[in-house]
Formats: sequence, structure tokens, C-alpha cells
Amino acid sequence: MANDVGTNWAGNLAYGASTLHEPTSVDEVRRIVAGVSSIRALGSRHSFNSIADGTAELLSTAALTGPVTVDRDRSTVTVGAGIRYGELAQELEREGIALANLASLPHISVGGAVATGTHGSGKRNRSLAAAVVGLELVTGSGDLVRFTTSDPDFEGAVINLGVLGIVTRLELKVEPAFEVEQTVFERLPLENLLQNFDGVTGAAYSVSVFTTWRDPDVADSVWVKRRPDQDAPLEETLFGAVAAKDERHPLPGLPAIGCTPQLGVAGPWYNRLPHFKLDFTPSNGVELQSEYLVPREHAVDAIRAVRELSPEIVPLLQVNEIRTVAADDLWLSSSYATDAIGLHFTWVQDQPAVEALLPTLEAALEPFLARPHWGKVFTPGAHDFDRLYPRLEDFRLLTKRLDPEGIFANPFTASLMAR
Repeated sequence: MANDVGTNWAGNLAYGASTLHEPTSVDEVRRIVAGVSSIRALGSRHSFNSIADGTAELLSTAALTGPVTVDRDRSTVTVGAGIRYGELAQELEREGIALANLASLPHISVGGAVATGTHGSGKRNRSLAAAVVGLELVTGSGDLVRFTTSDPDFEGAVINLGVLGIVTRLELKVEPAFEVEQTVFERLPLENLLQNFDGVTGAAYSVSVFTTWRDPDVADSVWVKRRPDQDAPLEETLFGAVAAKDERHPLPGLPAIGCTPQLGVAGPWYNRLPHFKLDFTPSNGVELQSEYLVPREHAVDAIRAVRELSPEIVPLLQVNEIRTVAADDLWLSSSYATDAIGLHFTWVQDQPAVEALLPTLEAALEPFLARPHWGKVFTPGAHDFDRLYPRLEDFRLLTKRLDPEGIFANPFTASLMAR
């Protein structure tokens, strides 16, 4: 049906499609896809680039949220691709189960986060997509295809950038529910971070370092999310950083009302692992985001390279988050076959200026094999994706097999598929 498709969450991208389909069932998805020549899936609109744009028709997965089906024998849950993590987490908590990790925002859809390789933080925590053990998608012919871990192409189908079909349901691994304590430490000397990177990022279950680079010698804060059932107790200081006495926002000076509870008070996993609450808008107004994932072995050198660029970065930066991701075996994962660190940049919403800066930043990170986050702002032509993703050619072959007519392609993905 015709619609004003509108913009993405940040407002920096107006979708060019003339038609937005809003199906409420898998059968309806199949009928829609079988009747079009080109279409893309649209999730919770949290991508900052044109990965979900570039076709005349879009299909929203927002109403494909259920049912949520728990299989206790397999320790899994099956969900609709459109459900948001915050909503899913609350249902899981009622069942006494949990996902191993969550992203900083609970507002994103499961299908969209998985398709773009979105992740949380934690030295031993893998990307959100690594929890997937099965998925169903509608191909260009309208057929429903299921992938499980026993399929040889499963690792290629999970993080799929939307080019294999419309993902309608996913099966995720779960574990018993757990509690988390969140403590913010302030003013970490940067040299202490660089000299003790494993100690800082391994201090608890999930750790994120935030800095504005306005003082290149000090990281503003370290958000430490501790599992009492696994992690050692925290001290009042962390490698020279001091525990905050009041709750904090990742952006210095902003009120913490929209942030998840801190001060070391234990609470449910879903209300501590994200930085922000589900019922608050997680933004300092409009913004842009970029992120680059670097093999962990290059972490210190990559951070030093960013610090060298701080005079150019600071005028456009709201905050830089540094976090860790464990390796997985998903072909298009930014942590494929390597433990990684994420260098996440929240920019002011000045797209021309940010896009002018990114080639300099990307050139500085290129020696460290930096992989850009698929859903963030980056320079498409600046990356040798075949070098960064050893299974990319296998993914191209899988795409040709499932979507030979290119029904789910768009200019963003076409540039990736080109050799």
C-alpha cells in the first residue's frame, strides 16, 4: 500500500521508497514478495546508512513480533523478526530465562540487529547474531526457507544484510535469567587503559569505555556491568578511575534519567546490560553513528591512532565508546574468526562534515584491518571487503542461489557484491 515512508530513527535519511508494506503474518509476507520485482526489509529504522533503502518498495517487519515460543529442552526461544529486544527481554524474564547479551539500545529489532551484526560488549560475549541457531526467511519466489546449524550455509545466512530474503522468524539460544550490577567509574587515565587493556575490559561481564577526546589523556568513564554469580567484587577504583557517586549518562553533563540503573545495585539482566531504558529516547537529540571493529590484538595501536586524530575528531564528536566482542564464525560478522574491539563514534548530525572526516579516520584504522559496522555511516569505497571477510565470495554464491533475480538487492549491497 502507498505510504509516506518517512525517515530513519536519527532523521538523517529519508527513505526513497514510494510504497511501504506492513504485513502482519508470514503468509502475507510471502504474497507481497511473490508479487514484486524489488523489495527490502525495514526493521526498527536504527540504521544510519542506506542499507534498508534504494528500492521502490519496502516491507516493514514491525508487526512480525510473535509468538514467542520457548523450548526448554533445547534452551532456545523462537521469535518474530520484528520484535524489539527490550520487549523480548521482558517476556523472557517472566519465563526465568535470558539472552547472554544485549546491545546498548533495547529499542532495536531482533531481525535488523542480527542482519547487520550488531553487538553488545564483553570480553567473552559474542555478537547478538551469534545467539541464532535457526532462522526462516521468505525468498524472492515467495517460498519459506529454514536454516539451522546443521546446514552448511548457516553461518552465511545469519548476518545477511537483507539480501537473501525477508527474515520472518529466528531461534535464539537462551540461558537461566541472571542479575547484573552496573557501576560507572570516572576519569580513567588513558595510559592506564592502554597499558592494562585486558584488565580494564575484563574487569566484569560487560565493560564499555566512553571518552569525548576533549582531554586526550583521560577517558571520561568506564561502564562496568558485573554478574555477581560470575565476577569478582569491584573496588572503589579501577586502574585509577574512581566510582561515581551519582548516576551518569554516557555523554558528560546530560541527566541520567533515561539510563539503566547504576551505583552497583543488582537488577535484572535486561535492565542493566543496555545503557538505556526501553521507555526513553536514547539520544542527545539528532546524531550520526559510525563504528569500526578491529582485531583485539591491534586494540592499543588502534586507540592510539584515534587519539592522534583527536583534534579533527573532537569538533564533530559527541562521544566515542570502546567495547569488546568475542569471536564467532558468521561469515559477515565484524568479529568473524577474531576477538575484536569496537570503536564506536556518536557524531553530531552534520553529515557532510562527518563524511569528509571518515576517510581520514578509516585510513588511520586500515592497517589494523578495521571492519565497519554494516548499519552505521562509513565510506563504502574505502574498504577491501574481500580482504576483510574471507568468506565473502561464499556469501556471494549463496546470494545468487537464494536470490538469482536480485529482488532484495539495492545499491548499498550491490557495491558489496561486486568483485
